[in-house]
Amino acid sequence: MKNLLLILTLFLLTNLAFSQNGTVSGTVTDNNKTALFGVNVSLKNTTKGTQSNENGEFEITNLENGNYTLSISYLGFKTREISISVSNNQNTKLETIILYEGNEILSEVVVEGERRNKFSRKKTAYVSKLPLKDIENTQVYSTITNELLQSQVVTNFDDALKNATGVEQLWASTGRGGDGAGYYALRGFSVQPQLVNGLPGLTNGTINPANIERIEVLKGPSATLFGNSVSSYGGLINVVTKKPYVGTGGELSFTSGTYGLNQIVGDFNTALSKEDNLYFRLNTAYTTEQSFQDAGFRKSFFVAPSLSYKVNNRLSFSFYGEITQAEQTNPTFLFLNRSAPTESANLEELGYNNKLSFTSNDLTLLNPTQNYRIEMDYKLSDTWQSQTLLSKSSTSTKGYYSYLFEFGILGDDTFSRFISKQNANTQTTDIQQNFIGDFKIASLRNRIVIGLDYFNATETSNNSGYAFYGNITLEGGSNGDNPFTPDVVETDLFPLSTAGVDGVLESQAVGNNKSSYNIYSIYASDVVNFTENLSAMIGLRLDRFDNKGDLNNTEDDFVQTAFSPKFGLLYQLIKDKLSVFANYQNGFNNVAPQLVGNPEDGPQRLETFKPEQANQLEFGLKTNFFNNRLNATISYYDIKVKDRVIIDPNSPFNRIQGGEIESKGVEIEINANPLKGLNIRAGYSNNESITTKTDDPLILNKRPLEAGPKTLYNLWANYEFQEGKLNGFGAGFGFNGASERFVKNYTTTGNFTLPSYIVANASVFYQADKYRIGLKLNNAFNKEYYKGWSTINPQTPRALLANISYKF
Repeated sequence: MKNLLLILTLFLLTNLAFSQNGTVSGTVTDNNKTALFGVNVSLKNTTKGTQSNENGEFEITNLENGNYTLSISYLGFKTREISISVSNNQNTKLETIILYEGNEILSEVVVEGERRNKFSRKKTAYVSKLPLKDIENTQVYSTITNELLQSQVVTNFDDALKNATGVEQLWASTGRGGDGAGYYALRGFSVQPQLVNGLPGLTNGTINPANIERIEVLKGPSATLFGNSVSSYGGLINVVTKKPYVGTGGELSFTSGTYGLNQIVGDFNTALSKEDNLYFRLNTAYTTEQSFQDAGFRKSFFVAPSLSYKVNNRLSFSFYGEITQAEQTNPTFLFLNRSAPTESANLEELGYNNKLSFTSNDLTLLNPTQNYRIEMDYKLSDTWQSQTLLSKSSTSTKGYYSYLFEFGILGDDTFSRFISKQNANTQTTDIQQNFIGDFKIASLRNRIVIGLDYFNATETSNNSGYAFYGNITLEGGSNGDNPFTPDVVETDLFPLSTAGVDGVLESQAVGNNKSSYNIYSIYASDVVNFTENLSAMIGLRLDRFDNKGDLNNTEDDFVQTAFSPKFGLLYQLIKDKLSVFANYQNGFNNVAPQLVGNPEDGPQRLETFKPEQANQLEFGLKTNFFNNRLNATISYYDIKVKDRVIIDPNSPFNRIQGGEIESKGVEIEINANPLKGLNIRAGYSNNESITTKTDDPLILNKRPLEAGPKTLYNLWANYEFQEGKLNGFGAGFGFNGASERFVKNYTTTGNFTLPSYIVANASVFYQADKYRIGLKLNNAFNKEYYKGWSTINPQTPRALLANISYKF
């Protein structure tokens, strides 16, 4: 902390010295003298630039004396270039700049040189479905940029999410049908990545990072704008993909590393027709990787075509697709039994040889996934825009899934193996219509989105049942004592092969299940500026959940209506530099009807329930100091979940809505660029979560297992020399850490604790105009550590990666 304070002090003094340079400012309007908001204003051949505010005003500071060319560009208007001169460190005030409508497409902004604060990109149209800057948004979110992933030589989605403050992996992607994507703890609740470019995008496997432009992790219940199908009470994860741009170019990259990692990534962008403003981009990757254990692998082929077509200044179309063909062995988790006393309370007592996988490369899962999205944007007027969106997803699982379960009755920490043959598919369709406005009523600026949303999910499962397939001890022993028989019955040990498994699964029934549900929603959100510095956000969602359940059984159908409000208040103490905020956010979960009543008194009746609710109160501050060199967010939140269905304490045959959970905590995130070439990302979170009301005495007043560790922290610093003989050389260093966590924590059956950990990573690289060469060392000190959620999942030891990339 002392070193960090010293760096920040030097940083402040340096910027105070720079502040003595000149500035240029002005106002941008259209031909009707209407101020234009969000106009791109940049100095050609420099890294300096900004955007106009709602009054059309802009200012660029810290300019050295000299002559410059000011470029002013805005979608639907002709770009203007103005020559200016700065002398004697004076402030240059330009006359009003008028932009005229034209037929040119707005080119991608090309920054020559280094962009400030590479690890922070805090303006997005997805978080609030409005183009809000972070400094004026009452919701807290973390952004993981492509530049940050590149500096860390990231080859998988799990490593990418280690950069998000307050996020911890619970378990890796299993690939099994229905819920095979990875699970992560966020503000005390589990969440899966199910959103791509603001729309549903599902997977039964891991997400390929080759097409990631950035990852946005929204904090807290977010049902008002996104519903409950893709979010949790802790928040949601939105993956923003790479998109076509004006021009021709691309990149080829190859990464090779420990444990058989080889990854080839390609990125190509070109114009299909410059005259028609039709551009195409293709991202693709092929990856093979083995496990650090005695068996296990994953290989995948990924391709992501995208297309943009600008018909005219008012109408444009976009298409995005991601197609994955993947095969893997599922990670063999150790599942702990909540209902039986545990024999061991920690890893030392367990005696786990984590180099053993207890599986075979012959038992694999296929996980093909497809996501497609079409977007139509139409400018209705100067103040209103229409956005029509369609997304389709298909994700499948086919192959063998196995897990190990601790019955607690066989002794010697024995786990029983169970295997199923998976054959499942999930299809989703989402249609959205948004109307986005930016206008004034009297003197109050309103930025509003009004939307309609239809979502459908259909799941088909032809999975087999789970068959017992022998026992193992964690030191490597095995036996065939079937835990379902009262006596010790030694069966023949089975080979871990498809032939052996198929022979046992012949006696298992194969399911024939198909289920579906629909969600019909309407939502609205408005950001009102009472003054330039004071704004409020208010939103509401009406959600109609129509569950068809098993399509062969009409008795499990039910419908349910939910309301989800949202409110936020923000005041900018220093315009565009420092803001304080408070928010109220809501999430909900639909609850299926249940049979209640004592059967001895007659037929049971079907009891319906209102949706379960989660409400968050949060307040904090956000900064954007020194021309985007220092971004920080500090917040405190309190989430209360209520109306969980539990057993009535007065009657074991009745159900009531009385269960409650409380999750509260503090989060701090810092993105800094204190010196040219030095970028720092740091995060800290502390979460207190407890089940306060429940009918289950095992978990009452306990921390939920899905909450993960109480404390998480992360740091990554990357420095690149800017001049001299070492120009282009650089190095990075960072770490991730977590406090100990319970993966079993029950009143009568005992606890199992995973220890705290700190894992360090480092890199060195050389960056030239056209190519980059880098080495990355993950888990540099070879730390043995584990993660889990009622499971024990060993993590990868030390691994070395080598990367070479070429841009064209």
